[in-house]
Amino acid sequence: MTAQTPAQTLAQKIIAHAAGRQSVAPGEIVTCRVDLAMMHDSGGPRRVKPMLEKLGAKVWDPDKVVVITDHYLPANDDESRRIIRIAREWVKEAGVTRFHDGVGICHVVLPQKGYLQPGMFAVGGDSHSPTGGAFGAYMFGIGATEMLGVLVTGEIWLKVPHTILVEWSGKLGPAVSAKDMMLALCGRLGLDGGQYQAIQYAGEAILALPMQERMTLCNMAPEVGAQTGLVAPDHLTRAYLESVQSAGAASLDFSAWQGDPGAPLLAHHHFDAATLDPQVAAPHSPANAAQVARHAGTRIDTAYIGACTGAKIEDLRMAASMLKGRRVAENVRFVVAPASAHDQALAAREGTLQILVDAGAELLANSCGICAGYGDDRLGENEIAITSTARNFKGRMGAASSQVYLASPFTVAASAIAGSICDPREFLK
Repeated sequence: MTAQTPAQTLAQKIIAHAAGRQSVAPGEIVTCRVDLAMMHDSGGPRRVKPMLEKLGAKVWDPDKVVVITDHYLPANDDESRRIIRIAREWVKEAGVTRFHDGVGICHVVLPQKGYLQPGMFAVGGDSHSPTGGAFGAYMFGIGATEMLGVLVTGEIWLKVPHTILVEWSGKLGPAVSAKDMMLALCGRLGLDGGQYQAIQYAGEAILALPMQERMTLCNMAPEVGAQTGLVAPDHLTRAYLESVQSAGAASLDFSAWQGDPGAPLLAHHHFDAATLDPQVAAPHSPANAAQVARHAGTRIDTAYIGACTGAKIEDLRMAASMLKGRRVAENVRFVVAPASAHDQALAAREGTLQILVDAGAELLANSCGICAGYGDDRLGENEIAITSTARNFKGRMGAASSQVYLASPFTVAASAIAGSICDPREFLK
């Protein structure tokens, strides 16, 4: 920041850099160079391939495109096999080498492969693409038509967002997690409280979160209607990047990717992490969030640990901390779909996976599965489930008559033991 350059938020700085500008102002419309474009099998090649062929166009830079299969897996029917085949064939035709087939959910695989770093301007063909914001990258979801434009030109326009600062002071209590923080925010702001702006998470409690918990925060920014979620990079970001990148992370300059003091904010929300209770969102909206006590005793049929939001290694560990030495209730189906093969392997090595299996877990593939309403394990008629996923819209995870309650992995696992929704802190006594 200089005398001529106005104070900029982190979001503004990244967008300005991508636009080749010194600064940008909220409300301006700018064209940005894209550093990375990510697609999955559902909204990716099967959608853009015919459009590219109609235009006679090629991908602007195959090395900046990542394709990950995660929705139509396991490919148990002809339609699924066709969609996966299109993805496999297209990446070869387009020269895309960053292709990851059946190794997990795109939003978790992307950082685990070392593709994200602070200051990046990235797009993804999925609404939960803001997960990348946990690494100080500006990443947001776009549709297939917008992705077509990115693939051909390497650019995209956007209206510079305002920044909404969500500050968490204090320290989270036992059996309370980032998922509870986000459900509390959903309950306070509603589904459109983010106004398609950039949400930045800050404060003592945020700085204490491991990277995958920060991913959960940014992943769920769309649940409050934000375009993206951001956490400014710090020493934990660097340590994570050093663990997944063969070289270069140690030399990254994070100082450029911090918001300026006095940068303009659309809103500034304050929360005290120390006073946060476990949260549960009732059907059929994440905005129906309240303290777990409001729903305690509600019978459940299924407890599901899954999705990019709620089945990373940190999430699996949370569930295991509740389940160690215990079994789920006889009337409950306990389903676990680790978010990536990497995290499942790590859970197996450290014993976390065995704890879940011993407690009665049925393991599913490293894919979106039930969360996105794919596969053979969708919720049945009138089924009541508590899940670690991000959304509980009517019919999203199966039958329209099913009822889905959202909660943290702590609460999902505790409820599986009890056979009904319960406060996970009861199992800490």
